[in-house]
Amino acid sequence: MVGYHPSNSLVIMAMREDHISMAMRVDFPPFEATEEIATNIYRHLSRASIDEVILVGYLPSHLSGNLLLGISDVLRALGVSIKEAIVVYNDRYRSTICDDQECCPPEGNPIQLLSDSRITAEQVALGNPLPFLDLPAMRQSIASRQEGREGKKIHSAIQFIDVIDYDGADALAILASQREGANAVSDFVDRFKERGAPDDAEVVALVLVRLLDLQVRDYAMGISNPERYSASRPSGIADDVGVTHPVNELQSIWNIGDAWRWLLTMAPPGYVAPVAVIFAAFCYEQGEGALAQRSLDRAFDDDSSYQMAKLLRRTFAAGWPPSAFTQMRADLHPKICAALFAPA
Repeated sequence: MVGYHPSNSLVIMAMREDHISMAMRVDFPPFEATEEIATNIYRHLSRASIDEVILVGYLPSHLSGNLLLGISDVLRALGVSIKEAIVVYNDRYRSTICDDQECCPPEGNPIQLLSDSRITAEQVALGNPLPFLDLPAMRQSIASRQEGREGKKIHSAIQFIDVIDYDGADALAILASQREGANAVSDFVDRFKERGAPDDAEVVALVLVRLLDLQVRDYAMGISNPERYSASRPSGIADDVGVTHPVNELQSIWNIGDAWRWLLTMAPPGYVAPVAVIFAAFCYEQGEGALAQRSLDRAFDDDSSYQMAKLLRRTFAAGWPPSAFTQMRADLHPKICAALFAPA
C-alpha cells in the first residue's frame, strides 16, 4: 500500500464501508510525541470524514507495542474506532487488541513471505508491481542512469539545442519555440507508448531543453492524463510522511507515468527538476505519495530553489486529496493549449 516495505513506521489505513479508502505512513514517533502525532493523524482523518482505522506499527528495535497503544488511546478519545492494531517486529507480528493467546501469542506470529501470499498472486495478475524492498530501493528506481549509453546520446544531442532566448527573441519566436516543445512532448509520449522507449535521442533532448520553459512544463503536466494514456485495472494505494491518499478506482497497466519515470532517469544535471515535478504530480494524483516525495527529492537535488517543487512539497504536506490535482490539471490544460496554439 505504501510502495515499499516500511520500517520504523506507523501505517494508518482508513476504513469506509469495510474497504480501505486511504492510507498514511509516518515515522514512528518517540513516546513524548505520541499525542501530537495522533492529533495530526486525526486532522487528516476528519478532513476525509473517516472514523474507523487499522493501525500497523513497524517497531524500531528499542520500542515496545505500548507506544502503539498510546496512539490508539488518543485516537479513540477523539472518536476514531480502532478496528485492528498490529505491531510488527523481528519478522513477527501480533495484534494489540486480541486477548486470545492461541491466536496472538505474546511472541507474535511469523510474517509470511510476501512472494508466497495469495495477495501477491492477485496483484501480479492485475499488473501491479510488487513493493520495493525498502525506501532506498524506491529511490534507486528513479536514480540517474544518464551515464549509460542512452543517457550519453541524449546528453550529446542536448548540446546542439538552443534554450529559448526570452530577452533577445521577439514574442512570436518565443511562442514558436514553446509550440515546438509542446509538440515534442506529445511526440515523445506517443513514441514511448508505441515502443516502450523512444528511439530518437534528438526528440528526447528537445523535450528536456524545452521543459525548462514553464509553459511547456505545464503543458506536459496537463497531458499526464491516465484516461488518455492508459489501460484500466484496479489500483492500489500508497503514501508517505503524513500525507493522505484516497484510493483511485482505476489505474493502468501502462500509463504516461512510465514515460516520465524513464525520462527522469535519463535527464542530465540541470534538466532534472522539471521532469521530477511532472512525475511527482502524476504519482501523487495516482495515490503513490511515497514515490512522489522521492521524485521531489530529485528535483531539489537538481535545483534547490525550483518553485514548483516547493509548491508541491507544501501541498503534499497539507494533505491535498489527489482528486484536487486531477481537477487542477483539467482546469489548467485548456488554458495552456489556448496560449500555445490559438491563432495569433
